[in-house]
Amino acid sequence: MSFQKVATNILLTKTFEAAKQYNLNKIVLAGGVSANSYIRQQFAKTAEQEEMEIYFPELKYCTDNAAMIASAGYYNYLAGNTADLSLNAVANLKLN
Repeated sequence: MSFQKVATNILLTKTFEAAKQYNLNKIVLAGGVSANSYIRQQFAKTAEQEEMEIYFPELKYCTDNAAMIASAGYYNYLAGNTADLSLNAVANLKLN
């Protein structure tokens, strides 16, 4: 099973269990994750099965943390923290 399917199943389970626990029948999916078509499809399908309402923003409003990252970059720049064009991401960077 793919990471996307496993992550989606966890989101579905936790979200719909919480809605039931608090007697809610409406769910809103927002943020960057709400732009994922597979997640939208699975949430819509599950909402229909559970007889709940689901709301999704238009895709143009499904943003991620770009503004937060840009802000952090801005303040780093102001503090004089810069790098040349050889800087690259390190996906397996160890956290101390």
